[in-house]
Amino acid sequence: MPWIIGVKFRNVGKVYYFDPVDFTIRYHDHVIVETARGIEYGTVVLTRTEIDEEKLTLPLKPVLRMATEEDTAHEQENRQKEKEAYRICKQKIAEHNLDMKLIEAEYTFDGSKVLFYFTADGRIDFRDLVKDLAGIFRTRIELRQIGVRDETKILGGIGTCGRPLCCHTWLTEFAPVSIKMAKDQNLSLNPTKISGTCGRLMCCLKNEADTYAYLNKSLPNKGDYVTTKDGLHGDVQSVNILRQTVKVIVETGDDEKELQEFDVKDITFIPKAKKQKFLQEKQQKAEGKKPHAAAQDPDTEEQGTPGGKKNRKRVRQKPETAAQGAGPKQPEAAGEAGTPQEEHGRDPEQKSARRPKKPRKHPNPAAEQEAAPSAGHAGTDEPDASGQETRARKAESDDSPEAAEKKKRRRRRHHKNPKGENSPAGAQESPAGSAE
Repeated sequence: MPWIIGVKFRNVGKVYYFDPVDFTIRYHDHVIVETARGIEYGTVVLTRTEIDEEKLTLPLKPVLRMATEEDTAHEQENRQKEKEAYRICKQKIAEHNLDMKLIEAEYTFDGSKVLFYFTADGRIDFRDLVKDLAGIFRTRIELRQIGVRDETKILGGIGTCGRPLCCHTWLTEFAPVSIKMAKDQNLSLNPTKISGTCGRLMCCLKNEADTYAYLNKSLPNKGDYVTTKDGLHGDVQSVNILRQTVKVIVETGDDEKELQEFDVKDITFIPKAKKQKFLQEKQQKAEGKKPHAAAQDPDTEEQGTPGGKKNRKRVRQKPETAAQGAGPKQPEAAGEAGTPQEEHGRDPEQKSARRPKKPRKHPNPAAEQEAAPSAGHAGTDEPDASGQETRARKAESDDSPEAAEKKKRRRRRHHKNPKGENSPAGAQESPAGSAE
């Protein structure tokens, strides 16, 4: 495994690894190293250490030399020049009327580049600004846009806890923070209470997230149904994560409820989603019923259920339709399979005692009058008196123009639909035509 040292270039920022070569390096020593930005002056924060190659980006750049007093004096001079560069750049931003906030100016150790860090709501066209700055400093100019968290990390401040900001003192990288972490820690979701100086969620929520996730594994949620060692039942009102206690609204009897606090080891709980199902099964068990009753066969449903009514109606229509098309049902077939009336507890002989269906009223009065004579002497050889009177009235009215017009209409309808299909009037007019 290779040997490395950790170097930091500012009070805040990442730790970069370098090859110590043969130098004897101690903690907080100053070294000169080569980076992507050029030659830099850094401080050692991690002494010589062996580390796995999988955690490194090879090859490592070596330490050029240990920093001398001249190097330290040059670094202090660069700090003074950064203040002057910050003042000039801020003045030029105002002259160009650019909507940007300057945060910091930084010189590289060899003076080959000047970096300006700023924040803005959107993209900024600062090409004219760069030209002016390059003409003043006579070196390379680089402007970098950063976010609000990086701004707070550079400027520093005091947090709500009363201590210096973590990102400005020891935090090297920002970790993603979500609102779920605040919920798991049972914190108020008021943005002013869970947000840091930068306006984002506080980084310390991430620091304690793993601990609260471990403690929440053994705790119920608010609204869960719990049972205590004493046999009391109730719903969870609140949870204390750090003390591992639960406040429960228990049922003490006589429809009275009381708020009590229990240790999480003294209760067993059921999630809120399964609470209703658990109570139903408990009630059925107390009444001596099975929790899940088997569904009845639809052919043997009780008469009081809607499904039974629908089934009986459907079964009753079967023998009627069969009788219309194929004649009376044979007794042998009924004896083998059983009639639908027997399945519902009704005697088959009661079928003959049913009330006969009323004939449907004919839609055409004229056709009804013509159908009446044929029905008057159906099944007998003697003419009916009422039928003779009807025919007499018809003979008198045949000569009228109204009667002739009605006959034309009937013939026209009959030619259009001779069999009476899809027309209730056609089905009633066919007997009348035979009577004529």
